[in-house]
Amino acid sequence: MWRAFDLDAATTGTIALATGVVALLVVLLRPPWRLARNVMTIVHEAGHAAVAVLAGRRLQGIRLHSDTSGVTVSRGKPEGPGMVLTTLAGYPAPALLGLAFAGLVSGENLSAVLGIAAVLLLGVLVMVRNAYGVFAVLVSAAVLGAIAWLAGPGVQAAFVYLMTWFLLIGSVRPVFELQAKRRRGAARDSDADQLARLTGLPAAIWLLVLGVLTITCLVAGGMLLVEPAVPGPL
Repeated sequence: MWRAFDLDAATTGTIALATGVVALLVVLLRPPWRLARNVMTIVHEAGHAAVAVLAGRRLQGIRLHSDTSGVTVSRGKPEGPGMVLTTLAGYPAPALLGLAFAGLVSGENLSAVLGIAAVLLLGVLVMVRNAYGVFAVLVSAAVLGAIAWLAGPGVQAAFVYLMTWFLLIGSVRPVFELQAKRRRGAARDSDADQLARLTGLPAAIWLLVLGVLTITCLVAGGMLLVEPAVPGPL
């Protein structure tokens, strides 16, 4: 039951390319991006939360805001490797999750992607501490549930590809948005600036690290996703 949804290679290749184009448009066009960015924020804050727990910090809660910003609060040492990793985890989280999903898709484990996404949303829902955050997570869960329970195999496959492409492509834009804000003198308490204070390295270096991480995941994940659309050797 964890295999692909019995779709032939030609159909899968078409879905892979079409959903990639749709995801790119969602990320590039402002109106759909404003709405879809909520999903990116959920994964971003989940990344902070997961690494905080793994680093031995005490997770206090997550808040998601209507302007698509968010904050994750944890208790522990205010400095050191654990705090650095926790702060670093947010921006690469969607890209790394997208890369993991792309690996599952490439291995024809599309159903597993839906399952992992459901567990992620449940974990965030438990830790959300404000009304809008609960609303955003429940709406995302409702969409995921409707696809998983009501849609046919083709629609489910298209949704999995679209979600994976969106995580990969969408992870890049927030890094450039952050750089643009910092150039205007805003967002001086961003993850990059916190990392600069924690490590002594300039925020520009951390922005470069975040950009390299997200773009690398996009390239690697994209190659996995378009594999069905690329003819093999004769």
